[in-house]
Amino acid sequence: MTTIRLLLADDQALVRGALAALLDLEPDLEVVAQVGRGDEVVARALESAPDVALLDIEMPGLDGIAATAALRARVPRCEVLVVTTFGRPGYLRRAMEAGAKGFVVKDTPAAQLADAVRRVHSGLRVVDPALAAETLVAGASPLTARESDVLRAAREGGTVADLARGLHLSEGTVRNHLSSAIGKTGARTRAEAVRIADENGWLL
Repeated sequence: MTTIRLLLADDQALVRGALAALLDLEPDLEVVAQVGRGDEVVARALESAPDVALLDIEMPGLDGIAATAALRARVPRCEVLVVTTFGRPGYLRRAMEAGAKGFVVKDTPAAQLADAVRRVHSGLRVVDPALAAETLVAGASPLTARESDVLRAAREGGTVADLARGLHLSEGTVRNHLSSAIGKTGARTRAEAVRIADENGWLL
């Protein structure tokens, strides 16, 4: 029996430990490395030679989508399975574009998760079906990169003048981007636009 070597990346030590314990119970799976930051993924993968990396999305240093792209570029033989609390359509689309082979949410039963690892290792795609349907309905992000930047800054609150200072833009430009983002998300207010974009995974 071939043993599939795993790397786990999750900034929550308890979650990481629980995942490792569950996966290590499987006779053909072995956790060979664990990290708590996205910017540690590639270095540990180069050291430990995993076959599959299970990456969370929201991590310090580097988010899981950027870590996926970096890992696929540096360690192409290692497949990526994103395992996250945040089942947002925009995250799924961007994770797949970055080279992930699978995307499941953390409350996936242990046996199903182990099966997802095996399928990803054998070259198959594995995607949470409800999320896949939602992603098709949601479509790609309608926001430009600059509109996303402005909404991310608006998430912290502050006046238009504060946002303009932080982004090194004029107040008029910030107002235009906010107005455009509000229109594209179908929101009535700036706060609602931020919430809608966040829920769709457009602001990572």
